[in-house]
Amino acid sequence: MIFKRKKEHVQTVNDVQQSKIVRFAQFLSGIFIISVAYNIFMKATNAMYGIGGVAIVVHKIFNVQNYLFILIANILLLLLSYILLGKKVTARSALGSIIYPLCIHFTEWMVPHVHISNLEVIVMVVSGAIATGFGLGLVFRSGYTTGGTDILDQIISKYLKLSIGKAMIIVDGLVIVLCSLAFGFEVMVYSIITLYIVSLISDKVIIGISQSKVFYIITDNETSVKKYLIQKLNHGVTVLQGRGGYTGDNQKVIMCIIPTREYHAVKEEIKKLDPNAFFLVTDSYEVSGGA
Repeated sequence: MIFKRKKEHVQTVNDVQQSKIVRFAQFLSGIFIISVAYNIFMKATNAMYGIGGVAIVVHKIFNVQNYLFILIANILLLLLSYILLGKKVTARSALGSIIYPLCIHFTEWMVPHVHISNLEVIVMVVSGAIATGFGLGLVFRSGYTTGGTDILDQIISKYLKLSIGKAMIIVDGLVIVLCSLAFGFEVMVYSIITLYIVSLISDKVIIGISQSKVFYIITDNETSVKKYLIQKLNHGVTVLQGRGGYTGDNQKVIMCIIPTREYHAVKEEIKKLDPNAFFLVTDSYEVSGGA
């Protein structure tokens, strides 16, 4: 029994170590992808967001190397984070804050060997944004960040009592305004497109692409709705006990997970079975267990 427990403990430790190695490899891969995208696409188009975007403006005005500005800015922001946010929060950003600008520097040699001058600007913008979003998703998924404006977002959120989302809008909005002053309206539009695509792709990498929808249905025609879902579509159904928050009346809530491709058909059929039915639909990114 003792040997069995020791074996299980060793296996658990090995699994944890392997998980850390995988996450760190994921982090490094993400940093590499972001750095290459920055050097090849972002600098070529002047599409801006975050500290990297500010670095492009600083380079234009003062001829300071991009990676050097990002490194110095990240170190200063780490010190500010340590003072205002504490050691634990700062630790999550420390590694990425240092490795990211160094990786930008060590991948600059690739630029002359990648010929993109014949591409349309919008193609370069979208390509750079997709690559950056994918790389950032890998970094965030591994539990790290690249520092920079992520730290500013957290500081503003904490001290101005705003959500992280609103703090990001403020910080990136100021960067985009700076972009418009430095490079004009056209580049500002490209920067907005970049920011949107980066956010979209990174979210998809972090949480995945939803292949299922969850329906929560409150209906007076419970039997017909369940019969349709179970017998016609062959989907499992769970009936939850609910209660109206205002009326206090007990209500049954039908929960059913369906493939995304069946979403519109199910929605229309529920409306036919009970025009007054109330239903809520959410994305399901993972379904496991059960029969």
